[in-house]
Order: sequence, then C-alpha cells, then structure tokens
Amino acid sequence: MTGHRTPGGAGDADHPAAPPGRCPRWVWFSTQLKGGCKEYAYSAIMTTEPAGGPAAGQWRPGDHILWRYRANGAGRVPAARTGEDGAGFHICRPVTVVRDTPELLAVWVAPGTVCVKPQLADGTPVHEEPLATRYTKPRTLVRCRWLGCGVLKLARPGQPWSVWLFWERDWRFKNWYVNLEEPLSRWSGGVDSEDHFLDIAVYPDRSWEWRDEDEFAQAQRAGLLDAGQAAGIRAAAQDATGLIAEWGQPFSDGWERWRPDPGWRPPALPADWYRPAPAAPARGRTARSRAVQNTAELPDRHYAS
Repeated sequence: MTGHRTPGGAGDADHPAAPPGRCPRWVWFSTQLKGGCKEYAYSAIMTTEPAGGPAAGQWRPGDHILWRYRANGAGRVPAARTGEDGAGFHICRPVTVVRDTPELLAVWVAPGTVCVKPQLADGTPVHEEPLATRYTKPRTLVRCRWLGCGVLKLARPGQPWSVWLFWERDWRFKNWYVNLEEPLSRWSGGVDSEDHFLDIAVYPDRSWEWRDEDEFAQAQRAGLLDAGQAAGIRAAAQDATGLIAEWGQPFSDGWERWRPDPGWRPPALPADWYRPAPAAPARGRTARSRAVQNTAELPDRHYAS
C-alpha cells in the first residue's frame, strides 16, 4: 500500500464509507434535502453513445435502470439472521445511464434518488450496530434518499469490482472507491450483484487504503463468506491494487472531469423494484418476513444514516 491514510469511516454493501466531509451520504425521508451541487457544463464526450447508436441490448445515455445488490448469504443463513424482504435483494438504487458499451457501463446516482437499503429490525441503522452483531440480528428494508453530489459508478463486464467517483459540493474531485463485488449480471431492467465487504479508497495523489477489513473479517465469522470465497475476494482485491499501481483504466480515463447533464432528473423507484431478473440463474432466496407487494409498503424511518 502507498501513502497510507487514516480510515475515515465504515461502509459495506449498505453504502460506501465516507471520510469526514465526504459529500454523498444516506439519510432517511424525514431529513430535508439541503444545499446541492452546482450545475456545471457536463462533458458531452462521456455521455455520447458510440457512432451508429447502441448495440442491441445496450442502454442509451439518459436511460433509467436499477443497480441492485442481493443480500449476502441468501439461501445459506437461518431466517432469524436475515429476515429481509425483497426476494433476496436488500439494496436497490435507480440510476441514469451515462455510457453503455461492450467495454464499460457508467451510471449516475443523482442526489435525491429514492433507494432501498437494509436496517436492523429494531430500527437501528446497520452501521450503528456493534460489529459483533451487525450481521446476525434480523433486518428489514426501508426507503431512503441519496443526498449530496451523487456518485458516478463505472463497471467493466466480468470484473469483480466497480469503481465509484465522489466529489465535493463545488465539484472538486474527492476520490475513487473500488467496491469489491460479484461481476454485474445484466437483465432488461438493470444490473445485479452481491457486495463483498472489502473495499479500496483511491485518492487524487494516487495513494490508496484498504477499507472495511473489519467487516470483511466479521462477515466470514458470521458465515456470510466461506474460506474459498474470502480467498477469491482477496485475490480480486490484489488485482485491483495492481491496476491502481499501473494507473490503468478507469483511473486514467479522466472521469473525474465528467459532469451530469443538467437536464437529468432522479429516476423513480419502481413498485416492483425487487422483481427477479428474467434471465438470472437460479439462486437461493433470502428468508423474507413477508412478501413485498409494493414499494409503498416499505417504511420510512426517522433516523440519520
């Protein structure tokens, strides 16, 4: 590791860790949207589709899709330790497509976007629960809004991580965030994955640091990852650090200069956000406390996250 920095906070599949002052964060519906990002001219070259239009099965810039994460341990963990609604999905973020090519999917999570995330069944935000019981207590799902300057997500087909970009409110670039996860699986309405707990923060001076190693270890102790999976995740993380050392794509691509189209508005969260992907392979289903028939059934909690 180069240029080690003091960790600034914890995060996992629920939401990325944020160093003090990081702009994007999660809050509950009861919190009003305050401030916001200035609208700057955006980089048209990074939102323009390839010449001739998108290939079959690809999305156009401005299309709205879902970016979802399955609950870890689905089908393997006793019901008392999961208890999540949503057909195995515990995170859903409606996003706007920035670019979609055979080499890259880029999407934008806009400020104010209504999303779905887990919390403990007693109302405790996940990251306020002590680490020892964070992954063993029953959970439920709630709706929330993404506030701040939003986040740009970049993913390459078959790669076991995605790279997220964060900015300050005045659009000064803050950092990249390598989110270790299953390679994205595409379907007509979006992409699905499963978070792998371990992450990497990368800074403009090209220094980096591990994030959430404590949660990665605790997930193994809680039975959410077996030894083989953990070894595979570590290997993927080492590949990612090699890419950082080489300053390869997407770090070298200039995405930190990208700006969203000022005309884009946050996409809506559909009532059937949890629907199974039509062509997805069969997977174990997370135990559910009850069937979710409509997004409106999910509670809005009055806690800051």
